[in-house]
Amino acid sequence: MHSTDTTVYEVLAEPNRRRILDLLREGERPVTDLLNELPIAQPTVSKHLKLLRQAGLVSVRQDAQRRFYQLRAAPLAEVDEWLEPYREHWRGRLDRLESHLDSLPE
Repeated sequence: MHSTDTTVYEVLAEPNRRRILDLLREGERPVTDLLNELPIAQPTVSKHLKLLRQAGLVSVRQDAQRRFYQLRAAPLAEVDEWLEPYREHWRGRLDRLESHLDSLPE
């Protein structure tokens, strides 16, 4: 699969890739830290990191023999924008539920 074929949505569909992004929310981390936090083998982590890089969701910095990964949240703006109508849907439903609960006798 070429980088142009991989969408942010496809990349986010895989739970281990989402876990990597969750770990990187805390800040830049060396790949060894990621390996220690994930229940998968090093070659698989490397493949996930490659797809995350291709989608623009992470950046990598090399320091001697170590690679450090950092979250790049900008591509998630597209996902956030897509989710907004769903948030509005749930806000409306939750507002109606709150009104209903407020109208019940105590």
